[in-house]
Amino acid sequence: MSGSLYIIATPIGNLSDITLRAIETLKNVDLVLAEDTRHSKKLFDHYEIKSPLTAFHEHNENEKANGIISEINSGKSIALISDAGTPLISDPGYQLVSEAKKIGINVIPIPGPNAAIAALSSSGIASSSFSFFGFLPAKQASRLKLLKTKRSLDETIIFYESPKRILATIKDMMDVFGETRRVCLAKELTKSFETILNDNLIALIDYLESDPSHQKGEFVLIVSPDDKIDFDEAKSELEKILPILCDEMGASKASKLASKITGLDKKYCYKKAINL
Repeated sequence: MSGSLYIIATPIGNLSDITLRAIETLKNVDLVLAEDTRHSKKLFDHYEIKSPLTAFHEHNENEKANGIISEINSGKSIALISDAGTPLISDPGYQLVSEAKKIGINVIPIPGPNAAIAALSSSGIASSSFSFFGFLPAKQASRLKLLKTKRSLDETIIFYESPKRILATIKDMMDVFGETRRVCLAKELTKSFETILNDNLIALIDYLESDPSHQKGEFVLIVSPDDKIDFDEAKSELEKILPILCDEMGASKASKLASKITGLDKKYCYKKAINL
């Protein structure tokens, strides 16, 4: 294992979600680079891993990268882990890996958990084509600007979000994507309070506002592809046909037919029908 850089995925919550290869490698390398050594110590204690840990995060990556490269060149094997999941996926390490590859250091991935892929696989949203964009900007203006560039993508899109911004982000998504865009909200994956919800953005806002605890945790947002509906045009069409349909049949049947005609979500149409 001499002179290599190992990129090791670690659990995103449940400590059992780690491979035997990852544990073996962590036990045998000369040094482990960790975002937060206190956090990683829990994993190390659980699996009796004695390898030395040192902090490696976004604030010291620039100054530490060259020294780490030198240590690997001297024959040491070093592992890189993040606080949770697969390193470099919205986590530090790009500069280190890039420099290592440039000079021919052997970079070895040890695959394992990843929150985005775990959420996508359980979302029920199309997974044949998707793009991952990491965390959205903290400032609303920048966030709205980025979301607008993704509005018409015909593939599934994935974001991470923090608890302090999740409600604001969902509201911004509704403004940009429309009220009926289907989204999977996944939080606390593999942990005790794991929650995976599929619904339109109005319903997800209701869920988040119904209980402060619903806004706690780390979130993955899976946004369904653009269905190419012109929402303004569809809503205008709904306003014309829904009263006529409701005169001829019950709200439930009228909303289902209106949904087929306009392409709008059935729940949205039903909500409009019962409020006529």
